[in-house]
Order: sequence, then structure tokens, then C-alpha cells
Amino acid sequence: MVFIYNIGIRLYSLLIAFASLFNDKAKMLHQGRMQVFSVLKNADLSGEVIWVHAASLGEFEQGRPIIEAIKEKAPRTKVVLTFFSPSGYEVRKNYDLADVVCYLPADTSRNAKRFIGAINPSKVYFIKYEFWHHFLKELKKADVPTFGVSMIFRKEQSFFTWYGSWFQKMLTAFRFIYIQDDKSAALLESIGVSNYKVIGDTRFDRVKAIAAMSKDFPLVDRFVNGSSKVIVAGSTWEPDEDILIDYIQNENKDVKLIIAPHEIHEGHIKQIESKLNVLYHKYTSGNILADNCRVLIVDTIGMLSSIYKYGQVAYIGGGFGKGIHNTLEAATYGMPVFFGPKHKKFKEAVDLIEVGGGISISAQSEFKQEIEKLWADNELLASSSKAAFDYVQSMCGATEIIVKETL
Repeated sequence: MVFIYNIGIRLYSLLIAFASLFNDKAKMLHQGRMQVFSVLKNADLSGEVIWVHAASLGEFEQGRPIIEAIKEKAPRTKVVLTFFSPSGYEVRKNYDLADVVCYLPADTSRNAKRFIGAINPSKVYFIKYEFWHHFLKELKKADVPTFGVSMIFRKEQSFFTWYGSWFQKMLTAFRFIYIQDDKSAALLESIGVSNYKVIGDTRFDRVKAIAAMSKDFPLVDRFVNGSSKVIVAGSTWEPDEDILIDYIQNENKDVKLIIAPHEIHEGHIKQIESKLNVLYHKYTSGNILADNCRVLIVDTIGMLSSIYKYGQVAYIGGGFGKGIHNTLEAATYGMPVFFGPKHKKFKEAVDLIEVGGGISISAQSEFKQEIEKLWADNELLASSSKAAFDYVQSMCGATEIIVKETL
């Protein structure tokens, strides 16, 4: 099995190297991996070092509360933050609480020994889904306390298959595994793993903190202008935008829409503009705003997590593609959250539906029907909003437990 795994790792590295010739994302990953050890050679990693590894940006947000707690409790501790994906590294490569930010090298035995030897970590935190055989093997061999953070397990994973015994050995490298739900606990128990605790997801602590520090935007405030029917749509893709634009233009003239697309390049923004026949305003176009403007296009980054507070209902994009984006950033403000059908792999979305704070739709007609119910019934809107808010509040506290037990 190790032989097959090693072949797979090397083939993937070769594929990335080849793809880097014509794909920007692959080029970033390939070049970033090539630079890891020179970055470490030039870094000051004297004293205690803690390593936090996240696959991408979403996992970083789960690990971020841990990093903040480390720096608050022991400011002189050095933090090495690694990413697997360029989408995480490129956004957070200048994260100020990490002393080193770099890519995770390919998971070979040589790289694992060299990397761990270079940073000499006193503790390691792997976030959510990351399981790398050679890195975990070397950490176990060096007796470095290694913790799984906000991990969630599904029966489809290799650990729980008929050939899963080799993969299960990776879990023995963890001193302790902090998991999100009881389903994950049952799966771990089924393969004899007992060093876990169900504490929820550290992302809840993060979104609660973000909401507490939310920014005000005068232009957005003027756009809303006391309206009681505002939809804030975040991280949308074309299928989401078609549903929202059709609704705004053809169904309810009292509703305003704030839309923050996932892609904000000029071509996509122009595509949205071409579909609108109501008065709209691009955020970057300036501060002069018409009184009868009904759509505000947020064509810049860094605002979305604060903008949700301006709405009564949220729509989270991605549910007609690979999967939905962050529902918690909206739910923490206490608002019903709409999203597309591809949400079943996202525990928080499933939970929000169960408690009455989330609504999944699969077509324009369904969106119209469900949102009109909310506008027509203030009590239903209030109860759905409270359900979303209470859910987020009830799930907070995972960071405090991890910090108390591991630092």
C-alpha cells in the first residue's frame, strides 16, 4: 500500500509540474512547493515552534482561532502555517500572526523528514480533512504531539472501507482528535479509535468574532435606507445570479438585493450588469447613489462578512456547482440562509435546515415560493432568523476547549 501511495504522490507532483506550463493555479502550487525549503532556511525559527496545517482558505478559518489563541497565550511562540492549495496560500501568505507561511511539500518520506527537521515543532495542528502518511509517520516517530482540529468523518472515506486498515494507521499519529459531530464519533468507534472528543467546529468561534468586529459601510447603509426587505447574496455564481436577478426584476418590486459575486473580474461583473434591467450601482463606481437603486453589486473583496448585517435574508452561492460557500458568516447575524441543492456535504447547512434557519432551493420557482413566505409572515421570518442565530451561538466554544487541553 505504501508503494501505491508513493506512486500516487509522485504522479500527482509530475502532473502539477506539467500543468504549470499552461495553468496559473498549477504554476503557483509547483513553484510554491519548490521554494519551501529556501523559505524555511531564511526564517528565524528559534525557540518554540507550533505548526498549523490547513488545506485551503476554509480550513484556515477553522485554524485561525487556534493561531490567535497561541499568540495571545504565548506571544514569543513561532507559528508555521502551511497550505496545500494556492487558493489558501495566495490569500493568506501575508497573515501577520504566522511567522512563516508556505506550501506543504509533496508527502514523500524525504520531504517529511526534511520539513519536520527544519521547523522542529513542539506541537502540530492538522485542520479538518488533512491526512498525509509520511508527515504523520515522522511526527509520530519524533513523538511530537499532533492534534486534529474540527475534523469530520464520513463513511465514504478510506478509513472505513474494507481496505482501510492501512489508512487507519495514520490516525494513530494523532495525540487527540477534536471532531465536529456524533456521526464522526460513531465512525471512529467502529474502527477502534477512542482518542477523540466531540466539541463542534472552531469556525463558529471565528464567525462570531468576525461579526463582533464587523465594519460599517456608509454607501451600503444609504442603499438599504431603512428597507425591511433586503437580500444579501454572497459568493454567487451564474446559476445563483440568474435566480436572484429574475426574482428582483419580475417578482417583488419592494425587495432590494446586495450581491457579492464569487468572481469579481471585469468580465463577470459585466455579465451581471447585462442581465439587469432595474437600476443598479457598482460599489466601486463611487458614492453617488440614486434613490430608486434596487441592486448593489459589491465588486471588491473583504466586505462580505460585514455586509450580511444589512440584510434580512441571505443567499449563499455555489449550491448549483461544486458546493455551497460559507453559510455561517450570514447565520451568525441571525438571518434565514438560502442555498442551492448541493449542500449535503456541509454539516452546518444540513443543521441549519433541521433547526429552521436554512432553506435549500433547486429552482427559481422554489426560491420565489419560499422567500415570499418569509416576507408575508413576520413571525416566520423572526423565528427563522432566531433559529439561525441560536444555532451559531450553541456551537461556539470549541477553540476554548482545544486551547485549554493542548497548549
